[in-house]
Amino acid sequence: MNPQPPLFTELPHDATTTASTSHLRLMTFNAQHAAAERAWRQAAWLGRQPDADIVVLTEVGPGPGGHALLDALGHHGYTHLYAPQPDQPDYRTVIASRGTPLSPVSTGIDVLTHRAPAAELHLGGQPLRLLGLYVPSRGPKEHRNEAKRAFQHAVAQALPGFLAAFDGPVIVTGDLNVIEPGHLPHYPVFGRWEYDFYRTFTDIGLTDAYRALHPGTPGHSWYGRGGNGYRFDHTFLTADRLDLTSCAYLHVPRREGLSDHAAMTVATALTPASP
Repeated sequence: MNPQPPLFTELPHDATTTASTSHLRLMTFNAQHAAAERAWRQAAWLGRQPDADIVVLTEVGPGPGGHALLDALGHHGYTHLYAPQPDQPDYRTVIASRGTPLSPVSTGIDVLTHRAPAAELHLGGQPLRLLGLYVPSRGPKEHRNEAKRAFQHAVAQALPGFLAAFDGPVIVTGDLNVIEPGHLPHYPVFGRWEYDFYRTFTDIGLTDAYRALHPGTPGHSWYGRGGNGYRFDHTFLTADRLDLTSCAYLHVPRREGLSDHAAMTVATALTPASP
């Protein structure tokens, strides 16, 4: 097995796309606990995407496939990685950058912290903060929803302080394993507590990037075995401090067998800071 990578690292690379120095080009991508061969294909695909200067990867496995993914990202232009280690084998969230360095940021989230890394970066001379989230699934029936409820509660408790501690732009993105109120189609399996978690972000003043630009489009990012669509992957941001220019779901990764999720892209310009 490959050795555990450090929390923050810089890697040699073979970059194919130049990162923007003035605009945020962000991609959220569920790695679906890929084995090594698929992990290398994932990194190669990400490295070719013009809207993937910063990547938040969810469901990164704890074994050889996860280590291979981090190695492969370095070879495809992502020279800066934030890859927190779980205390016990578990999926984690990874933030990768092919341009600007990443600095650690405290989140206040005290449950499954390896699923909720946050980093500060600078674009166009301005700082911004990015929080990546991977909410647990419902889990086995003997522990149904225990980890999911605990993690969602910890995030909801910490978010107001996370925003209050920083005056600049903030982005929160990841696979939340919940759908929005009013989701089409409606799925009765989701409880009020799950819809309340979605509302946590909008209630504290964050904007749902996809819904802001596509108010009438379902925007499914994951499909069940029966073909039913779910919008599980989300990006929320401080819209008053970021000029949101585009947000979309890319289904190529699903169709090419790289993941069972669509990738989510967000592009913004930074709003000049007030004097």
